Amino acid sequence: MTVTSEQRFGEFVVVRRHEGQDHVAELVLDRPKAMNAVSTDMARSIATACDALGADRDVRATVLTSSHERAFCVGADLKERNSFSDADLVRQRPTARAAYTGVLELPMPVIAAVHGFALGGGFELALACDVIVADATAVVGLPEVSVGVIPGGGGTQLLPRRVGAARAAELVFSARRVEAAEARELGLVDELVEAGRDREEALALGARIAANSPVGLRAAKKALRLGQGLDLRAGLEVEDAAWRSVAFSSDRAEGVAAFNEKRRPDWPGE
Repeated sequence: MTVTSEQRFGEFVVVRRHEGQDHVAELVLDRPKAMNAVSTDMARSIATACDALGADRDVRATVLTSSHERAFCVGADLKERNSFSDADLVRQRPTARAAYTGVLELPMPVIAAVHGFALGGGFELALACDVIVADATAVVGLPEVSVGVIPGGGGTQLLPRRVGAARAAELVFSARRVEAAEARELGLVDELVEAGRDREEALALGARIAANSPVGLRAAKKALRLGQGLDLRAGLEVEDAAWRSVAFSSDRAEGVAAFNEKRRPDWPGE
């Protein structure tokens, strides 16, 4: 796949665009020497890259990938943390949180391409995405209680929304690692593909998503996210508000016209 543009955010994060996938952005975790352990600098770069992606109306889907052959991300940089005083940890916390919320709050659909280890904060980055594509080598888990902390990148909130409260409790309390087949069975990942194909399949899914209305995609994501945890009546009000935000858009007019004219839509994006 030919890279047509590349923008680096700090030393450890890259955003790429590819030939033939004009509306798909690849957000690459690129700290291979540390298996993508999230340092303060890397967290800051993830947040900055997400701010840029969120403001880019040309991006209809984002795919979160890793440059390391054997790991998606092994979580927080515990070597760096070991040098922290309590005051250092307090100061670093907003920077760490901004990385995870940056991925979580991206306004377009986001797909994680997971292979190898996705542990702790690494799995939380994947959980912040809308869809997780994992290959057969994937090993996921939230082992934070085994080192005296708890998941702090959204794991205690995002995991039960995927698998239910009791299953999430078992996984968090036991700190166990889950291999790919069981992870798919439990719903920890959404699609399981052959070893080495997670990135390719995730980018292909991103391209299929990006063929659709950018206005519709962002509104649908907003409705899905805001409706979580609400009762049905409140959720339907969220959906109605999202529907009204797109019903009178240029994208809606183009979509209906293209359907009736039996052609592909040329989305205005507004």
